[in-house]
Amino acid sequence: MPRIEIDEDRCKGCGLCTIACPGKLIVLSEEVNLLGYTPAKIIDQDRCNSCKLCAEMCPDVAIMVFK
Repeated sequence: MPRIEIDEDRCKGCGLCTIACPGKLIVLSEEVNLLGYTPAKIIDQDRCNSCKLCAEMCPDVAIMVFK
């Protein structure tokens, strides 16, 4: 099953992945990570088709995509 994993400790909350996701399945969390940023999180893993656009846009290499 396709899925993505977001390393919340590496994510700086830039939001580029939220823009890149064609299904709008990634949002910025309201919780703060260890570095004080609001990391990205996926809201509906089942609808993810593993297009990898989110991972390609991530400047912090915080997203891994599995097919």
